[in-house]
Amino acid sequence: MAASEAGDSSPGHVLVLNSGSSSVKYQLIEMATGTRLAVGLVERIGESTSRLVHTPAAGEEARRERTGRVADHEEALRAMAEELSADGLGLDSPELAAIGHRVVHGGRSFTEPVLIDDHVVAEIERLVPLAPLHNPAGLAGIRTARRLRPDLPQVAVFDTAFHAAIPPAAARYAIDVATADRHRIRRYGFHGTSHAYVSRATARLLDRAPSDVNVIVLHLGNGASAAAVRGGRCVETSMGLTPLEGLVMGTRSGDIDPAVVFHLMRVGKMSADDIDVLLNKKSGLVGLCGDNDVREILRRRAEGDPEAALAFDIYVHRLRKYIGAYYAVLGRVDAVVFTAGVGEHAAAVREAAVAGLEGLGLAVDAERNAARSGAARLISPAGARVAVAVVPTDEEMEIAQQTYTWVKA
Repeated sequence: MAASEAGDSSPGHVLVLNSGSSSVKYQLIEMATGTRLAVGLVERIGESTSRLVHTPAAGEEARRERTGRVADHEEALRAMAEELSADGLGLDSPELAAIGHRVVHGGRSFTEPVLIDDHVVAEIERLVPLAPLHNPAGLAGIRTARRLRPDLPQVAVFDTAFHAAIPPAAARYAIDVATADRHRIRRYGFHGTSHAYVSRATARLLDRAPSDVNVIVLHLGNGASAAAVRGGRCVETSMGLTPLEGLVMGTRSGDIDPAVVFHLMRVGKMSADDIDVLLNKKSGLVGLCGDNDVREILRRRAEGDPEAALAFDIYVHRLRKYIGAYYAVLGRVDAVVFTAGVGEHAAAVREAAVAGLEGLGLAVDAERNAARSGAARLISPAGARVAVAVVPTDEEMEIAQQTYTWVKA
């Protein structure tokens, strides 16, 4: 949602930074109109084959690319700043109102966006054991950006924050309470910026207020998660302590019997690290059929490949099971919405996920479902009791909006 949609036409740009372990994605957004002034990626940081791709507002024809080793996140952000400056939009621009940082894990400490200071940095670092692959990368981007613009408001927006509202009955695991509290074990949930954005956008699509709508959001990318959103607040989500729990994903197993881990240790003689790699990187679709690209799996399935067909069936079975479970959690469902790469583009997945759920008011219209569009749209039959929708996610815009709202307040 652009600032103008919220009734704020004040000038101001927000730079959104998404720092990964070996990459930095960035977008510069003009908040009054929601216009992307620049989009870029620095990838393979620390390698000799580092690459920066920068696309200004003029579009693909104005895209610029540079290659050569980028040593670390500081060098990556300095290269980004040079590209922005070439467009007259450098980090010293008076129009730059704030920098918004995506941070994966906020634990119980951060349940909403927060202005970054030394205390916030220290607390994000304390949460590293909960997200050892992600929070250090976010911290690297934060520290570098603060050095480059120490005078500029910088806001951390957390993937986990949208799920902080889920009630204890959904958040708690049924293990010893003292042990769980000591080690901060609970369901945190992820993809929160996507679920927040898409649930609100779905309400707009239905021409209703978010507070009046119950939505099941299915964020289906290489990572995948479901969320039950009641009146704009998340009340249940499929990912848990880590992003491993829940739906079948590209390389992650999703839900399994916890005793599988003990069995692999005792019988398979596998170490904890080996099992971590197995469940996070060698399971899910790639473990079932050797491919984690749903497009390739659909092609193989159409050609009669039994492994691809079984992988598809397992993937869809888990989706359907979560839809039914979250229908029960919400009691009343106004919409089931698909988003992210698979959710937005794989019509066969959408059709199969709701097949057999007609008794719950769920169905897709074949023609609407097959139509290609980048816009939010209904794919259920006219007059359906429960809307089925496709809503493109926009996590960067959500981060920008949350950042800008904080700064303007």
